[in-house]
Amino acid sequence: MGAATNVLVVEDDATLRQALCDTIECGGYKALAADNGNEALDRMEAASVDMIISDWQMDGMDGRHLLREVRSRRPEMPFVMMTAHGSVGEAVAAMRDGATDYLLKPFEAQVLLDMMARMEPAPAPEGAMVAEDKLTQNLCDLAQRVAASDATVLISGESGCGKEVLARFIHENSPRSDQAFLAVNCAAIPENMLESMLFGYEKGAYTGAHQSRAGKFEQANGGTLLLDEISEMELSLQAKLLRVLQEREVERLGGNKLIPLDVRVLATTNRELDAEVREGRFREDLFYRLNVFPLHLPALRVRRGDILPLAERFLARYQQRPGLEFSEDAKSYLLSQDWPGNARELENCVQRAAILCAGEQVQERDLAFMSVSAELASAAKDQGTAVGGTAPILEGDLKQREQELILQALEQHKGSRKAASEHLGISPRTLRYKLARLREQGVALPMGV
Repeated sequence: MGAATNVLVVEDDATLRQALCDTIECGGYKALAADNGNEALDRMEAASVDMIISDWQMDGMDGRHLLREVRSRRPEMPFVMMTAHGSVGEAVAAMRDGATDYLLKPFEAQVLLDMMARMEPAPAPEGAMVAEDKLTQNLCDLAQRVAASDATVLISGESGCGKEVLARFIHENSPRSDQAFLAVNCAAIPENMLESMLFGYEKGAYTGAHQSRAGKFEQANGGTLLLDEISEMELSLQAKLLRVLQEREVERLGGNKLIPLDVRVLATTNRELDAEVREGRFREDLFYRLNVFPLHLPALRVRRGDILPLAERFLARYQQRPGLEFSEDAKSYLLSQDWPGNARELENCVQRAAILCAGEQVQERDLAFMSVSAELASAAKDQGTAVGGTAPILEGDLKQREQELILQALEQHKGSRKAASEHLGISPRTLRYKLARLREQGVALPMGV
């Protein structure tokens, strides 16, 4: 979802309906409106709808009947039910009928936006996993065989080599492929937030817990949960995770009810976990719980047969005009590099080359140039030396250049934030944040953005 998401608000109170739409638009989504269930179904027929937020009590078709209709037509669509404060029975009934989540009125705008962000699915992979090298082909054969079981898989490999892609490959080849695949980056989330994200929490469990929330384990029930970079998890949280994996049940923070789980767990690490165990930084019992079926994804420099197919896939994604291809000298250059940053570094290089390329082919000179970040770092170093270690002029120039690039991308793609974010090589969420900052600074943005 994200910037291209169409959110249908179904609410018979016109004032509240408009307020909800304004909040959703401020969050970077596109809001559609209906004042009852019948009109909502008509809107679904006339326009693409990715998520529904509906009131429970409405004249004509109410929220409960609308939910049943939506589930019969679009069973996968996120559906949030709004009920009056204290109407716990309605909320329970909504969840029983298949609502994804519920909100008790009144609620803060940020609570709604946070809920919508949590419902955004992980982006689907672009095509099948690249496996041209013999090493990768053998690994995929193993992965397909273990995918048929429910065994926990621990995927190791250097940062950027494609461990999450391999995890998705396992899920897509498993009996759970039609169920949810959720990924949690254990390295990017603070410990206290990671605990509530994984296990969920009850209303009032801590300050700011305005509503009860299901954790990732509950959300992935029936499907697959990927614990990305598990080696970064704090020891105290490792103990709680171990219990959930052993007992196959979870208890929300602040709750006293055990929720049974049916979740396939995959984990990745860019460290040697057995060494982490010896150093006392990772629990031995959790290591053996995760290491049921270990898979190691070699670095890109080892599986060189994957370099050109990956590069061609990245070029197809970032090309500025159709039909762009690599020249023979460019292919030779790509194969001559060791790519210490693995597929992530290769992708960045190809994206830059696609921008620089002036002809019908990407040449070696388009690939072999000093990276923008290196140039800026060098300039910043020189500027800092000249002015006593600070570079305010450079910082201002960089911010101005960033603003220009964002506005140019939006104009080029006629205000489409999805297309602009892809053009800039950033996530839709990052672009939303930067646009919000530009609005705060009074920068005029294109119409409709």
